[in-house]
Amino acid sequence: MKHVLPFETIKREVLTKKKAETDPSYGCKPEERPVEVLINYGVVNINKPKGPTSHQAAEYLQKVLHINKAGHSGTLDPAVTGVLPMALGRATRIVQTLLPAGKEYVGIMHLHKPVDKNKIKKVLDEFVGKIKQLPPIKSAVKRQVRERRIYYIDILEIENQDVLFRIGCQAGTYIRKFCHDAGKKLKVGGHMAQLIRTKAGPFTEKDMVTLHDLSDSYWLWKIGIRDSKFTKQSFVKEKQDQSIKKYIKPVEEAIPHIPKVWIMDNAIDTVCHGSDLKVPGISKLNSEIKKEDTIAIMSLKDELVALGIAEISSGEMMDRERGVAVKTHKVFMEPGTYPKYTRLSQTKVS
Repeated sequence: MKHVLPFETIKREVLTKKKAETDPSYGCKPEERPVEVLINYGVVNINKPKGPTSHQAAEYLQKVLHINKAGHSGTLDPAVTGVLPMALGRATRIVQTLLPAGKEYVGIMHLHKPVDKNKIKKVLDEFVGKIKQLPPIKSAVKRQVRERRIYYIDILEIENQDVLFRIGCQAGTYIRKFCHDAGKKLKVGGHMAQLIRTKAGPFTEKDMVTLHDLSDSYWLWKIGIRDSKFTKQSFVKEKQDQSIKKYIKPVEEAIPHIPKVWIMDNAIDTVCHGSDLKVPGISKLNSEIKKEDTIAIMSLKDELVALGIAEISSGEMMDRERGVAVKTHKVFMEPGTYPKYTRLSQTKVS
């Protein structure tokens, strides 16, 4: 199947272990979070312009939104444009989950001499699968040969010595090095002339926003707050809220590719304090979970509670009545968001 990263091919069912309800008095559905919360606990898919580094783009984003921290999902060469997901404030640790999800690029490889089109296609097809790369001298990682996987390469157009291609690959694959190696294998030499990132995990070119547009929406939102105070017209602020919410999304938008376990209200606070998730706390779960998979622990309102590592498979989670199901690794929800006792469960967490 073309143009599909590995996580996009996995279809998971939602299995119900124990029916449960969630107390509306606590927590908040991600789509209902106010802008004030999203700005320090959300994600935004930036269309990185040519020129600045990924780090510089993150610094500019901090200035635009007046926040102290923003993190990106992987370095883009200053000359490369396109998809650069950014996590804001407390959400910055979520970007690590995007690394195993894969990336997609559209680029132009310039060959140094004319080559037959059929030969170009044959040679590029040989790069699909596992390859070995030595990172460039100027790179963010230790310079040693490492193995990476190419999921697909499609030639979109060939004009003279320029090859327009689409490539899906494992995170950490250097496309500039790929172009150099392909040119070498074609025995004519080659280099990357242009590159745009079109996918980074679940983020695509379809929902990108420029830093300029984000800045405009932020100031419109601030003006809406000011105007609503003086005019008492709540619809003014609501309209401006919707404008910026088009760009800043809940942190949960970064994890559709991660298998999930939904837990009951009375298990949430224990997990928020760093405890491992026990089987009795589970209400629902995804199928196809394997031991040692990264798991998103979710509330019944679809809020991200924590990330963890599966101790047992989804089948064992369904069959067992006790024991540790997920070893908690990173907590995202603040303790106290849900109490140990809830109106609906009236059960104490042990």
